[in-house]
Formats: sequence, structure tokens, C-alpha cells
Amino acid sequence: MAFNIRMGLPEMAAFWNDLASRRQQGKLDGDEEKFFKKLVKAFGYLAENPRHNRLASHEIDDLTRKYGFKIFQSYLENNTPSAGRIFWAYGPDKRDITVLAIEPHPEDQKRGAYQRIKLSTLPSAKERRTEKQ
Repeated sequence: MAFNIRMGLPEMAAFWNDLASRRQQGKLDGDEEKFFKKLVKAFGYLAENPRHNRLASHEIDDLTRKYGFKIFQSYLENNTPSAGRIFWAYGPDKRDITVLAIEPHPEDQKRGAYQRIKLSTLPSAKERRTEKQ
């Protein structure tokens, strides 16, 4: 059974809505179009199986401690400068994955690199039920 991919509030929801809308209108430049395609492909893998080999998903302990729930990182791309990473969490409902941020890979050698990442808010289950109606 597949997962539902949701966007964190308000930043990721606004980001995704803007990107998807401009794509539908044919207003993305070449780099944005490439990024959109990578994102859709990664979301497909994430929905199918969050542990898909291509994503190299793993928990980020620093962020988990900071926010009080498990935060995972998956590859958007690899072997490129500042390769993109998707930060996400399970929830708010079963079979939901909420995307909390899309960022360049933090430099692991620098102390506190993950502490500088700003995450969107995980929607509540109540907000999820309201969306379905």
C-alpha cells in the first residue's frame, strides 16, 4: 500500500503550490523544470517505499532531538554540488508522509549543520480530516 505525500505548513505547501501552478502554466525555466521532474520522481519513490534504495533514506538524529519526533532525510539527487535533500516525517495519519523541507545537503563536517535547517510544521490529524471533506 502506498503512502500519501503531504506538504508541511505553511512553507512547503506554498512552495509546492507555486511550483506546480507555474508548471501547469508552462512558466518554469529550464532549471526549475529539471528540479520539478526530480522532485516528482523522488516523491513517487517516497510514496511507493520510503526505504527505496534510490532515496537512501535515514533518520537525522540532530533534527529528531530538536523537534521531538523522527525526522528523515532522503536524496533528491546525488553526486552533484549541494545535492538536494528532502526532509520528512511520518504522519499525521497512518500512511501519510509529510515533506517538511527541501534543502541542499548540509555540510556534514561543520558542527551544527542540521541545526540550521528550518522545517515546516507537521499538519495535525484534525487538519488532515478537514482537507478530506
